[in-house]
Amino acid sequence: MIKALGIVSGGLDSTLAAMTLIRQGIKVTGISFVTPFFGAEKAKAAAKAIGHPLITQEIGEIHLKMLKNPKYGYGRNMNPCIDCHALMFRMAGEMMEKEGYDFLFSGEVLGQRPMSQNADALRSVANLSGYPDRILRPLSAKRLPITPMEEQGWVDREQLLDIQGRSRKQQQRLAREWDYPDFPSSGGGCLLTEVGFSNQLRDLLKHTPNATVDNIELLKYGRQFRLSATAKLVLGRHQSDNDRLHTFARDGQLKLRCSDFSGPLGIFCGNPETQDLATAAAILASYGKGKDEAEVEVLFSDATRAFKLSVKPMPREQSRSIILT
Repeated sequence: MIKALGIVSGGLDSTLAAMTLIRQGIKVTGISFVTPFFGAEKAKAAAKAIGHPLITQEIGEIHLKMLKNPKYGYGRNMNPCIDCHALMFRMAGEMMEKEGYDFLFSGEVLGQRPMSQNADALRSVANLSGYPDRILRPLSAKRLPITPMEEQGWVDREQLLDIQGRSRKQQQRLAREWDYPDFPSSGGGCLLTEVGFSNQLRDLLKHTPNATVDNIELLKYGRQFRLSATAKLVLGRHQSDNDRLHTFARDGQLKLRCSDFSGPLGIFCGNPETQDLATAAAILASYGKGKDEAEVEVLFSDATRAFKLSVKPMPREQSRSIILT
């Protein structure tokens, strides 16, 4: 039996690509990669719904290295789609060779994204991956050059599809015809395509070029304030943010919160210069119950020390001027 390994996200396109191959008797396994920017939950749900095995693989560190210097640059935001797809195909290709799969596939659709899924971009992805002759795009195969898998008879080209463009109507129709009515709505799911997150990421990489996966994860919680070129404050929006921020207070990072009033938890990142600490304390005080007090005491602490600063809460309008959005 022919075995195919597919890069799947759990979205409609990659799920239909898997179903297209399953319907002609190919044994399909999906692989879903996990980074700080996208996860595997949708892929797990889709794999369960249509009944194929799923492999999940965490690639945060290698993905971040690529993200800092993508060969083909970024899309509208911080999304290096061509380099990202090529990286995933390369890693899937290594698994294909190790585990004995016959070829790779994805749910990419010709012309669905003008910059990253035009014919040249799809060709660039395949070439950059190192496996240009082992990649099949079942949803658009009839609009693309024939592949060795079709020439060898592993895949019946007549049962592949000819979808092109941004409309999802054909995919939605097929999902209903193929008894997959509860398909997910269209949408990215990658944080790198979001304007606000991309702005915060640009700021992080500008001021911390050696940023780690943990630094990236911290962008996903709370309000982010740029205090200076060497310091930043992250402030919880609600209790679940506060709970998550507790887990990031390590490696010398300072936690801060008001001593005598309820309010958010803050994480101070960077060099603890006196002025930056005072600014962070004033911002935190302005988001707590003591925001209207003349002076508020703020407690700073880490694993080895604790100290307090008494500050006047910063006017909210002033704090908003340095928030990263």
